[in-house]
Amino acid sequence: MTRDPRYDILFEPVRIGPVTARNRFFQVAHCNGLGWTQPQALAELRGIKAEGGWAVVTTEEVEIHPSGDCEPYHEGRLWSDADIPALALMAEAVHFHGSLAAIEIMHHGPSAANRGSREVPIGPSHRPVTMYDPVQARRMDKEDIRALRRWHRDAALRAKHAGFDIVYVYAGHELGIPMHFLNRRMNDRTDEYGGSLENRARLLRELIEDTKDAVGGTCGVAVRIAVEELLGDAGITSAGEGRDVIAMLAELPDLWDVNISSWANDSATSRFSGEGFQEDYTRFVKQVTTKPVVGVGRYTSPDRMVSLVKGGVLDFIGAARPSIADPFLPKKIEEGRLDDIRECIGCNMCVTSDFTMTNLRCTQNPTMGEEWRRGWHPERVAAKGKGNQVLVVGAGPAGLEAALTAARRGYDVHLAEAGTELGGRVVKESKLPGLAAWIRVRDWRVGQLQRLPNVTVYRDSRLNGEDVAGFGAEHVVIATGATWRRDGVGRDSGHALPGFDHPAVLTPDDIFAGRLPEGPVTVWDDDHFYLGGVIAERCAAAGLVTTYVTSALQPSAFAVNTLEATAIAKRLVKAGITIVTRVSATSFTGESLTVVEHLSGTARGIPARGLVTVTARLPNDDLFEKLRALKGKGEASHITSLHRIGDCNAPATIQAAVYAGHRWARELDETEPDVLYPRELPKAAPLRRFWG
Repeated sequence: MTRDPRYDILFEPVRIGPVTARNRFFQVAHCNGLGWTQPQALAELRGIKAEGGWAVVTTEEVEIHPSGDCEPYHEGRLWSDADIPALALMAEAVHFHGSLAAIEIMHHGPSAANRGSREVPIGPSHRPVTMYDPVQARRMDKEDIRALRRWHRDAALRAKHAGFDIVYVYAGHELGIPMHFLNRRMNDRTDEYGGSLENRARLLRELIEDTKDAVGGTCGVAVRIAVEELLGDAGITSAGEGRDVIAMLAELPDLWDVNISSWANDSATSRFSGEGFQEDYTRFVKQVTTKPVVGVGRYTSPDRMVSLVKGGVLDFIGAARPSIADPFLPKKIEEGRLDDIRECIGCNMCVTSDFTMTNLRCTQNPTMGEEWRRGWHPERVAAKGKGNQVLVVGAGPAGLEAALTAARRGYDVHLAEAGTELGGRVVKESKLPGLAAWIRVRDWRVGQLQRLPNVTVYRDSRLNGEDVAGFGAEHVVIATGATWRRDGVGRDSGHALPGFDHPAVLTPDDIFAGRLPEGPVTVWDDDHFYLGGVIAERCAAAGLVTTYVTSALQPSAFAVNTLEATAIAKRLVKAGITIVTRVSATSFTGESLTVVEHLSGTARGIPARGLVTVTARLPNDDLFEKLRALKGKGEASHITSLHRIGDCNAPATIQAAVYAGHRWARELDETEPDVLYPRELPKAAPLRRFWG
């Protein structure tokens, strides 16, 4: 297929100071859980982005000095010359595919507690650090400012030596120290670095000038800055100081990378913000500078991208999450393969990798973070080995991914679904408030399967053990999902709770089926992720007086890791939902839920004629156990491999289910490796002995 000429503008080269990007696709900086701890894995991850057509591929935050150490988070480091080789791996991988490598050097200032380095944090003013540690940043004196400028210049020179083409000055997301100086809430200085906007912008100006002086003849110099904090007059606004500071420094850098603060606002999930919502705040930038501008918006539509360029909003289509969901998005547009694009669903499972300090993961793209250690490529899989026939039972996210990957390997795949609709829990959950974009998980996989001649789909086909055994497939995988418990067993309670067998008790499965409780209704959330809050919203939207109750410290507690926890709590309050936290549910009478307060030990009743319990799930693994028994008796000896995957194996997230299906298909005919996956081990240094 060939590119639609309507999209030609997206593939025009664009100059960034002394370097030129081959097209308008710009992978902006994003965290990945790898950072300085896994440089080979990181280089492979970024290199695949370049292979996929991103003309500029950027690092995550790269610390320039131990006094800006955000450990335990795994970001980049450029503290000394010793860090150059690790970062050079990434630059080399990006260059191999003809793209520009950009590096976002930065100092966290009072955003970091320096847990690892144990250095005293520094900032524009005496303030507690924003990491909630019982630590305070010291007000920087003139010598500190001169030192910071020197560290930044040295890091820029190291970046150039490592092979990077674009060097950032970072003032975004309430993290980079220039943003702390810009911000009146954080800067109460009365010298030439405080007071007026010109004074508060002085450090940013100096860092840009220092960087241009150091590397500007060879490298493009970019500035990433937050132009809106969504705090009204209390913060930087796109109609006020955000606009003014860019106008003041308009022609100084070679590129402006603009976003909003904080990260939770800028990377809002699809549950709370649509694609491109940042445009309202960043649209002005092209009006005050002639330099190229990159911005983000979770864009996946090439038509929308073209309109942004032609409309004078952006010069580059920036992306973090869409480049994770599909590293080959630009190439697919270039080759006219729009239906092959794996569109980001905006769930922020990728963000959890940063907060949990683990390899990057994605609901749509199961290969993300596994490029180096497992050798997985997002667009290529090895040809099949032994056997020809694969039977996948269950067409939820795990089953769909297993069927698709096995088919791409060349197996004849048979996919059996008990119901009439493919997608499993994805279909059910996508019908709840705010989760409509999640249907992309189903739609992309079904669309891909429909184009493969070696796939047969059987709908309305509930199979028993004898059916599967008689089918004749050599490889069988069971992906029949899980069922929500209705006995109260979950994280908080290890035993069944009295009254939870009452007819007025519903589970998420009942809500999925279209049932609603009578009001007043209480939602008992012992799952601690998104579903309890979403179901409470659904009940409130139906006009039911709703109370949300959880054993955690806050609603949807795990959603802190997807940047949603505060937004979820605000949404519940706005919907008129009463929130009760830090309690344990003990019994239900049909009229009230009895809970015990964690802090006081006091028991009390919450009126509830209906109760929805979001606790734990039980795998639907009866079919698997039946087949295992048949094989044990020699009645299904033709089945050479039998596995269960996804929620049928161990209930978890949709992302985990997709990953499980992909991994099963990848490893279908592989022998068990001596090492499950390679690790990047630190080099041993001579032991310093101070004893003996």
